[in-house]
Amino acid sequence: MAQRHHDLTDSAAGAPVTGDALAGYLRARATEFLRALRLQREGGSHGGTGEAADAARALRRSARRISGSLHTFRALLDADWSEEIRPELAWLSGTLALEHAYEARLERLLLALHRLSGATALPGQGAGGGAPPGTAHLADPADASTAPRAAPGPAHPGRHPHRGPVRRLPHHRERLRRVPHRPHARRLPGGGRGHRLPGPVATAPGPGPGIDRGNLTVGAAKAGALLDRQLTLARTRAHSTALQALGSSRFHAVADKVAVLASEVPLTPDAPGTDLVPLATAAEERLTDAVAALPLVTAGHPYNAEALVHGLSPDTAPHPQDAPWHQVRLLLRLHRYALEVLHGDDGPPDVRLIAAGEALDRHRDASEAAAAAAQAARTPRIAPATAYALGVLHADQRHEVEAARYAFQRAWQRHAVHTA
Repeated sequence: MAQRHHDLTDSAAGAPVTGDALAGYLRARATEFLRALRLQREGGSHGGTGEAADAARALRRSARRISGSLHTFRALLDADWSEEIRPELAWLSGTLALEHAYEARLERLLLALHRLSGATALPGQGAGGGAPPGTAHLADPADASTAPRAAPGPAHPGRHPHRGPVRRLPHHRERLRRVPHRPHARRLPGGGRGHRLPGPVATAPGPGPGIDRGNLTVGAAKAGALLDRQLTLARTRAHSTALQALGSSRFHAVADKVAVLASEVPLTPDAPGTDLVPLATAAEERLTDAVAALPLVTAGHPYNAEALVHGLSPDTAPHPQDAPWHQVRLLLRLHRYALEVLHGDDGPPDVRLIAAGEALDRHRDASEAAAAAAQAARTPRIAPATAYALGVLHADQRHEVEAARYAFQRAWQRHAVHTA
């Protein structure tokens, strides 16, 4: 079995793709960066959050492509200039991506809680903003101060509204009436008291999905509120960090360098006549080697539960088995950017690379969402139902990790052809 990859020599049929194509690609991406920067400043000045978000997304897109191209074709560029601007572009792209990442993570986790609890509204939101369905019969002591007070009694305290005058009991009998009933205690042989004998116990209903689902809904509501507080706080901090970054001297230095790149690309003297295909092929080979190191045979079996291994580990570091998949995602992105340099905007889209990239994006999102659920479960003094819901949520996201690996394996081998 041999896989049919995107032919890197298609664009070079007749004439090789040289460093001039790389210079044109970098100038186009730098122009997109400056255009997005202008839109971001205009959107911020006019208070348009939607325009500012689109501009920030365009800034990240152009910064990633410039940085990736500088990494793949660094042999054709000025070494000092390339090594100076590439980390700065990576810093900018990562800083601007944090706010959107926290927002998407919160939405993903809340939708998962909604799906797992079977509620008709998102956790923490009932119909009309109240409690989730199935939780109205459970009273929370924390809501005692905010609960509505009972309706006032009759206008005449000594008269019942339907039965006429109320007969008052003697003082000593009324005191006896107010004493609550206390169950009898079993005396032990030593004169001490043991556990109180239980009073009348209502017959418990038989096992059914309603009880577990109700408990899970309560835990999901509290887990959703906890995740909302934590991720909203993280998103707010990321937003403040992004605003500070866009107004810092470090960002202005990056913008100045990109502005120079839009007009002049610092190529080496031999770059204009150097073929780009060998460098792009090297990027593809690095991707192929990284994919070959993945456990694709295991990932090809659905429901293999490999992603749940070490799920109860006390280590708070990122999941170790996810790191090779994240590395493949980065290498796949570099390979796609190299194809953009070779084929330009006229090149046909590679369906396999698009599907594989989407699967790895879902893998990254599910992995980070599972880590967020595990971090929330480590919050001290949370209710058992909340911890249980977060544990179910963590397992659900790890299953999503497993499903994304399966989808990547199918997408990567989709175009396999038989060879002699």
